[in-house]
Amino acid sequence: MNPVLISPSILSADFLHLQDALSQAEAAGADWVHIDVMDGHFVPNLTMGPFIVEACRRATRLPLDVHLMIENPDRLIPAFIEAGADYLTVHVETCPHLHRTLESIRVREVRAGVSLNPATPAAAIGEVLPMLDLVLVMSVNPGYSGQRFIGSVVPKIEQIRKSLDAIGSAARLQVDGGITPETAPAVVQAGADVLVAASAVFGHPEGIAAGLEALRRSIA
Repeated sequence: MNPVLISPSILSADFLHLQDALSQAEAAGADWVHIDVMDGHFVPNLTMGPFIVEACRRATRLPLDVHLMIENPDRLIPAFIEAGADYLTVHVETCPHLHRTLESIRVREVRAGVSLNPATPAAAIGEVLPMLDLVLVMSVNPGYSGQRFIGSVVPKIEQIRKSLDAIGSAARLQVDGGITPETAPAVVQAGADVLVAASAVFGHPEGIAAGLEALRRSIA
């Protein structure tokens, strides 16, 4: 299995000091930077657009892991790629022509991912598994940081790990939502190899480095 990576989500970062927060995360050993893009329609919150991705690209050398929680992502895929996304993840629930959407990402030489909401079964992405560089399992209903982890997604993580291994896929298996030192061991045991954490890192009472260290210790 791949080494476990941590992709802190800037959803909980202090945007007044975003460059400093990213620098601290990079210095403390973060592997990627997770950017949650929400449109106020598919999810009940409104967050950042391509300009934030572009700002992060200038602020850090880490791979930018961009998660599009938006309706009609095809319309904005080129803008996010131009802004500097390294991974671009769409939701299976918003892509009626998922094969075409993934191909539009891959043809631009960006790594393509698909995300599933907690109630969406693993079978929903079975037909596109060979195309994927990343599978993102949501362990909360997307929209807000700091929600409680939904433990019933753990068997789905296990199922997707088995499916990826069965086809010899090198795709990363990412989990996002309620990831803390208490919940991280279970998702890693189930087969996840990328952890997204927002408040557990950027909202840690002892600082960003302490938040990352606590996650690392929990899965050591």
